Amino acid sequence: MKEFMLLIRTDGDHLSTLSQEAQQEHLKTVMVYIEDLMKAGKLKSAQPLDLEGVIISGTKGKLKDGPFIESKEVIAGYFLILAKDMDEAIQIGKKNPVFEISTSARIEVRPIKIL
Repeated sequence: MKEFMLLIRTDGDHLSTLSQEAQQEHLKTVMVYIEDLMKAGKLKSAQPLDLEGVIISGTKGKLKDGPFIESKEVIAGYFLILAKDMDEAIQIGKKNPVFEISTSARIEVRPIKIL
C-alpha cells in the first residue's frame, strides 16, 4: 500500500451557503465516508483546515496574509489515505461528499514520496 494526500480545494468556505440543517446533513455524510475508509483500513488522517493562515515564501521567508491572497480558492481540508495505486486513490477521492454540495470543489490527489 502507498500513501496519498487528498487535498480538498474549494472556493472559500463551501459550507457558508448551506443552511444549518444542510450543514448537519453534510457532516453526517462526511462521517459515513470517514467511517467507511477507516473500516477498509484506508484512512490514516483527515482534518478540515481553517481558512486563516499565512504563506511563507522566498529565500528570506517573507510572509503574506492569508493562504489565498491571489485566488479565492482555498485548501479546505485533507485526507491522508492508503491505496494500492493512483487509480484506487482517485476512486476514493471521487467518492468524497464535498462533490455533493459544491460543483466547483476539486480534490488534488498526490502520492507521498518515499525518501
